[in-house]
Amino acid sequence: MPTEQHSYDELHGEGWTRLLAAARRKLERTSGALDGEIGLLAPSDAERRTVIGVTGRYRPETAKRLAVPLTALDAYLYDRCGTGLLQTLGHLNGPLRDRPAERADEDTRREQVLTSARSSRLATESWFAAWLDRLAADGTLTRLLRRGDAPLIDAAVRVLEKLPEDLSRILPLPVLAEWATGDTKALVPGSPLEQLVLRALAQRAGDEVPRERAGRRALWESAGAIADDLASQVLVLGIRPEGDTVVCDWLRDAADFGIPFRLTLHQLASGPVVPAAGDIFVCENPAVLRAAAAELEAASPSLVCTEGVPSAACHKLLADAVRAGARLYWRADFDWAGLRITATAVERHGAQPWRMTTADYREALGQGQSTPLGGPSAASPWDPQLAHAMEESGQAVMEERLLPALLADLTRT
Repeated sequence: MPTEQHSYDELHGEGWTRLLAAARRKLERTSGALDGEIGLLAPSDAERRTVIGVTGRYRPETAKRLAVPLTALDAYLYDRCGTGLLQTLGHLNGPLRDRPAERADEDTRREQVLTSARSSRLATESWFAAWLDRLAADGTLTRLLRRGDAPLIDAAVRVLEKLPEDLSRILPLPVLAEWATGDTKALVPGSPLEQLVLRALAQRAGDEVPRERAGRRALWESAGAIADDLASQVLVLGIRPEGDTVVCDWLRDAADFGIPFRLTLHQLASGPVVPAAGDIFVCENPAVLRAAAAELEAASPSLVCTEGVPSAACHKLLADAVRAGARLYWRADFDWAGLRITATAVERHGAQPWRMTTADYREALGQGQSTPLGGPSAASPWDPQLAHAMEESGQAVMEERLLPALLADLTRT
């Protein structure tokens, strides 16, 4: 019998590479069972000669597929190398994997992770269940399991559970990370944990995770977590707060001159800023606030612009105002995001929708061309027919089209 090393060297030749790779794949799928056969498609001449040697049967050069019983390959290798197929493959490329057992173990661990997550108090929320389903369906959970990072799911659940319900609170991201994980840096931008939590928050908002950093920061702020209290801002006009702080003085001076003003969350947290006005109007787009500043100047009533999804600074200013007795009149674009923004304002701040009815939408829709609605649909609890009308038309209407009516409302105030 040839030496073992010499025999194994022979198996590295061109005629053996694909044959042994196919054998390994087959055995790993069947937990090492030598039942069945393997096949080579479009075999080379060297592979054809190898198969003839293994099986003892002539194979013509025109054969498009060569089949080899695993038992024949096992017997051949034992005769040539002194080791059967399983031992030979193990010597050449390491132990074979038991893929069925690995899948069963992975399925067990996946179910354990999901069961743990579904024990959260958030499990009754539809967005939470949808988030977990998407993680399981798109391969995210599988990748985490295979990397040994499955505990990140439980960590993400803890983060979500610790988000503040009162959006006027200031909860810095490092503090949230410390409370949930014991690591102040666990939620730094781009970290695996941050990505998981942002996917959940986007699911709750009915949208996708923003690609740009500013959009991700706004998504955090919409949930009450602050990445940067200087970057979180709110655009206002005509806000005349009570109080004798520097910030209150600035706001009163800006209102007296009809000048728009940007407030940061840091400024709002440094001292109380409570608008004295009983009525505060809220719009989504800066163009509305700019038009009010140009046309009404110092006569403009209190007007706040969310500039899309309200920031933490916006929520804090308005929550403090409502606690002091202010009434909010809120509007946004006639698109699905606008409906979600308004519904959230109604629920969290007791706001009254401002020109956000079905009649307002249909009138604006008839005034010109519109853009198609995009993204997942949303409800309009204050006027259920509004969402139905938007679904039916498939068109969005930006609030700038309502500008004459909005300015008229602000003028009459």
